[in-house]
Amino acid sequence: MPEGVIIKALSGFYYVRTDSETVECRARGRFRLDGTSPLVGDRVIISLDAQGRGRVDKVLERKNFFIRPAVANIDLLVAVASEVEPVTDPFLIDRVTTTAEHNGCEVLICVNKSDATTSHRLRDIYAATPYMLIETSAVTGEGIECLAQYIKGKVCAFSGNSGVGKSSILNALEPELRLKTGEVSEKLGRGKHTTRHVEIFPVAGGYCADTPGFASFDVEQMPPIPKDELQFAFPEFEPYIGSCRFDDCAHIKEPDCAVREALANGSISVSRYESYCRLYEISAQYKDWAQK
Repeated sequence: MPEGVIIKALSGFYYVRTDSETVECRARGRFRLDGTSPLVGDRVIISLDAQGRGRVDKVLERKNFFIRPAVANIDLLVAVASEVEPVTDPFLIDRVTTTAEHNGCEVLICVNKSDATTSHRLRDIYAATPYMLIETSAVTGEGIECLAQYIKGKVCAFSGNSGVGKSSILNALEPELRLKTGEVSEKLGRGKHTTRHVEIFPVAGGYCADTPGFASFDVEQMPPIPKDELQFAFPEFEPYIGSCRFDDCAHIKEPDCAVREALANGSISVSRYESYCRLYEISAQYKDWAQK
């Protein structure tokens, strides 16, 4: 039976790219019965009926998967943000980066609309992290070539709150895509939702998924990272883990905490540490029964 990759999901149909063609498929009914659904990026086995209609029969083992964006087998998650119209809350970026870290996915932070602001707030916040941060402008082209080189050969997902310019960046990377873009509402200060489905496009020698805005990210849709594992989702904490007085230090209010000492001397940004505390509280309140 043919094997391929789901490149698009829309209204219950899955478009699977095989070595020779793209096949429109429905999923087998058993996927609904066991509570799972194929995702864009999944490697799948399909079959064709007598009329040539496709069916997804099996989803092969995943490297990782995400609920928002609803994609699988992602090598690189590009967190797109903005310093102006809309101004991105760093906590939103940190939700993305920690989820990616926990799922073994590389992170790139892309701060778009550099032509419209001189602020370097986000660049300063992430200076102490190992993440690559690229400032781009889909209008002037600044940073687009650097971004193209970074994503070459990788399967990427672009995420970010509505209005930051995900579709505009993809259009700048690959003009033939002609993805729809929306103007930012001056009244609301946020973008209109312009992406209605998930799809993987060949872009700059790799593949990228254009997805709905991260503004609607719902904690309930993805279990939070277990509180004991959360510290490992902040890579700048790594040099200090194990150096606290207590082996089970939560890095919240314990004495002689190496992480908080690093915070005090400026080795860890205040914004990132505040995100850690907020996420730790979410994880601590999460009930085990909710996973069942």
